[in-house]
Amino acid sequence: MNTLKNQIDNSLVSNIFGFLRLPLNFQPYQSDADWVITGVPFDLATSGRSGSRFGPNAIRQASVNLAWEESRWPWHFNLQEKLNVIDCGDLVYSFGDAADMSEKLELHISELLQSGKRCLTLGGDHFITLPLLRAHAKHFGKMALIHFDAHTDTYDNGGKFDHGTMFYHAPQEGLIDPHCSIQVGIRTDYNPDTGFTVINALAANDLSVEQIYQYIKNQVKDLPIYLTFDIDCLDPAFAPGTGTPVCGGLTTDKALRILRSLKDLNIVGMDVVEVAPAYDHGEITALAGATVALDMLYLQGSKK
Repeated sequence: MNTLKNQIDNSLVSNIFGFLRLPLNFQPYQSDADWVITGVPFDLATSGRSGSRFGPNAIRQASVNLAWEESRWPWHFNLQEKLNVIDCGDLVYSFGDAADMSEKLELHISELLQSGKRCLTLGGDHFITLPLLRAHAKHFGKMALIHFDAHTDTYDNGGKFDHGTMFYHAPQEGLIDPHCSIQVGIRTDYNPDTGFTVINALAANDLSVEQIYQYIKNQVKDLPIYLTFDIDCLDPAFAPGTGTPVCGGLTTDKALRILRSLKDLNIVGMDVVEVAPAYDHGEITALAGATVALDMLYLQGSKK
């Protein structure tokens, strides 16, 4: 009987709902976590193919494939021994109300930061980064932005809620300094006079990881850094499941090696966005998103 009871008890400690099989914690503000993962199932600001509202769930389920490694290669340490990470589930907001989502996400992240936590957010479309930046700027002041994407998202011709305008509005609101910010993987048309430094996809694919790191390090100065990764930075061969895929992007390997090079930088907030799993029957986009998110956490763990 005791053996059977132990088997039953052991079967209850694993799940596919939390990132890396982490138990969901619905009281994150009172927890002793270092980093809190929040999903934002929102895609009302999408201009291309919708469906990134299902991104957080897809990333979590794909992360099950990464949960078995106690010591992740090439980091060679156990993340749980370095960081206390919890998954608090998904943001709840009034269905169909982009303004309500934006206000509630800003409030949620602000309260987490005030309670001493740091935040990794899973999107959802890229608009969610704007309320995330608002919350982080309240806590850290003006920040530098490291932005991986196929698009600069600095366009000034969209609506109030548009996933292509966040980095037009963020400098206007004083949230980030574009002259200390850098965008990697860009391969669509953009205004070169916005102040952002751009490493376009052609250059990113030709430069070494060390060269890209030096560009990034020199650009961000000594400001606190917000790191945002739009999955369409990757070539559609590696991430077809996204709303606005653009050929000619980075490989998963190149993007991960760039991310891993950032371990000495003062990154205070992070997100992974635009995974739209319906367009990828093989689930490789969700796996790429989960792997990027996990390496972001290992970046933080390497500092401990």
